[in-house]
Amino acid sequence: MPYKKNKNLMAFLALILLCLIWGYNWVVMKNALHFSGPYDFAALRTILGALCLFIVMLTLKKPFKIQEIPSLIVLGLLQTAGFTGLLVWALVEGGAGKTAVLTYTMPFWTMLLAWPLLGEKLKGWQWPAALFSLMGILFILDPLHLGSDIFSMVLAIVSGISWALAVILAKKLQARSPHLDLISLTAWQMLFGSIPIVVLAFMTHSTSIEWNSYFIGALIYNAVFGNAIAWLLWLYALRQLSAGIATMTTTVCPVIAVIASSIELHETIKPFEFLGMFFIGISLLMISYNRIKSHQEGLVQPWLKNKPMIKSGPRKG
Repeated sequence: MPYKKNKNLMAFLALILLCLIWGYNWVVMKNALHFSGPYDFAALRTILGALCLFIVMLTLKKPFKIQEIPSLIVLGLLQTAGFTGLLVWALVEGGAGKTAVLTYTMPFWTMLLAWPLLGEKLKGWQWPAALFSLMGILFILDPLHLGSDIFSMVLAIVSGISWALAVILAKKLQARSPHLDLISLTAWQMLFGSIPIVVLAFMTHSTSIEWNSYFIGALIYNAVFGNAIAWLLWLYALRQLSAGIATMTTTVCPVIAVIASSIELHETIKPFEFLGMFFIGISLLMISYNRIKSHQEGLVQPWLKNKPMIKSGPRKG
């Protein structure tokens, strides 16, 4: 038992480190855009990130064989080209903290889109979670007092929707090919998804990249820490903790982004925006709690099948 507790503690510490890496990366990306065009940075970020993941695959002796190529291409267009391209574009005009919070509405969009696309209806805690997310988005957008950064905020939201669509596609892909390796899937989709970003970078390239120490460090941070090391930390945590608990812990990422951007970038948060961020945070915690509950019910269900005298069983997750 002490050994298991130590393993769980190490997994939790790995998640905290992961949140620090991903949360602070919003400030890193915002600063990096001062030295290059948005798509120049996005292209370099995704290509180097894919390269690092292929090195990880080689080190861990993961399979390089490509499966489900058409699905991986679409997944790359959604998760890499759509998500990364849109969030970098949003960072050009918008604040790092606000962009991070709006992008992290991805679990909310996944929950909503899973209804028509996967047949997973909203139930239980998902209903108030959806309400809190909508309230949070409305408070941050503040439609009665639209500012100059409304376009940036919309881009951040669409970025989250693109990620949500990628999650749904990935669920279908893993159901069809359950033995598909997660790192391999991520590396190949990132490589495929980087192609349209590279093309867009060449088409929009107007100023030369300033190859200073910060920009090079930002690329290393994104490729090595934000991709390769982050995925290893995530997979290590998932071996010890449930997916729901792991997901709940990652809700700290936008909080770190907001705090870091306010300290380092001197971004101010308006009262309505702060209230909106609070509502979205509550929503993410509700969604994660619902996932944990569903996971626990799934573990109990096989035991109940052997107990016919029990009339009421758990709901399906």
